[in-house]
Amino acid sequence: MYRKVHLRLTVLCAGITTAIIIIMSLSYLYVSEKGLYTNQYNSFKNDINTIATNLEQQSVITMEWLSKMEAQGNYTFFVLDNGVPFLYNQITGFADDSRLLLLNECLDAYNSMFSVSQTGLFTYNSYHLEFRFHSSSTLKDYFGGVISLERDSSLLEVVILSSLDALEHQIFEQRIRFLIIDITAIVLLTIFSFVFTGKLLKPILENQQKQAAFVASASHELRTPLAVILSSAECCTDASPDQQAKFLKTIKNEGLRMSSLINDMLTLSGSDNHRFSIQKEPVEMDTLLMNSYEGFEPLAKEKNLTLSIELPENSLPMCTCDPNRISQVISILLHNAISYTPRQGRIVLSLSFKKGNFHISVQDNGIGISDEDKKKIFDRFYRAEKSRSTKGHFGLGLSIAYEIVSAHRGSICVADAEKGGCIFTVILPKD
Repeated sequence: MYRKVHLRLTVLCAGITTAIIIIMSLSYLYVSEKGLYTNQYNSFKNDINTIATNLEQQSVITMEWLSKMEAQGNYTFFVLDNGVPFLYNQITGFADDSRLLLLNECLDAYNSMFSVSQTGLFTYNSYHLEFRFHSSSTLKDYFGGVISLERDSSLLEVVILSSLDALEHQIFEQRIRFLIIDITAIVLLTIFSFVFTGKLLKPILENQQKQAAFVASASHELRTPLAVILSSAECCTDASPDQQAKFLKTIKNEGLRMSSLINDMLTLSGSDNHRFSIQKEPVEMDTLLMNSYEGFEPLAKEKNLTLSIELPENSLPMCTCDPNRISQVISILLHNAISYTPRQGRIVLSLSFKKGNFHISVQDNGIGISDEDKKKIFDRFYRAEKSRSTKGHFGLGLSIAYEIVSAHRGSICVADAEKGGCIFTVILPKD
């Protein structure tokens, strides 16, 4: 499923960018090629105008001048005097069938354009017309120009042809360059899209894996108390009244464990779905800690542990937080400390205010937590010590504490205590 979505997103991203690149490239090529044709056509018209001006000023047209004009503009000249070709044309190969056919095609295009759209526009003895035509004999495009000079009832016509081979070759090379650039860009964009969508989907994949692990762990945790309940219920049928009372007590205890686990799972599920209830209000943090201390002091004495509290002597500002949720965090930390601190151990609950933040710490001198376990201690159902399950721990308490603190824009961390054990620190902003 993940791979299929990954490939589809890659195709979608690469397809969109490819379409944009192709549209932009085609648009640029259209504008560029149109501009190249326009510029060359305007240059051709300017050259024709210049040649026409020179012809008007000359009384004699020499072959040397014609050769020079052809070489300057890479043009082909055909000169007709009253329809009769100049000797220059015969020398340069005018009698060649292909060139003669090309000349006729150019004159046909000229006569067609002149008779249809230009008749009556010229009132001078000298005029010229430029146009573009396609030769069916050579299958190439040309710019054609015809200069007509009327002198003493004679007509001198100069037909000038400009091949577009160089321009079309330039356009072809430009298209090839763009094709190579576009293919390279598309390949690179496809690779980038594959990597980018992979990173984009990575959190979703990780979340899916965590959900699968969560369901598997929850099923495992629920299986044990459920098996005990079913076993006890079966034994009740043939047991004596005293034994039935014992089995019923076991069923009740395991039911309470299951209820606790389900409540924890619902709390985390609400956090995942952004339905985590936080009701903030101004709270006196020292009073909040004192209430938690008084609630856990009997449990600590019962397990022969010393539980103490350290509060600042100076008055503290109010903390805007959810008192019930923060009390839940402190309870989780104190309950863990009491569970994993050996008899005669010491647990210290402390509060301080530094740089606009409240620091709540729970320190013990218990079994401690390894560096490897510190990285995973806030993961759901993670237990550094497998015996936690026998103590009513499911590995969800610290995950819940982490979610509550994060919802308050705070942080929670664990470190080694100086004299053994560990210290959990919760940092909460004042507002």
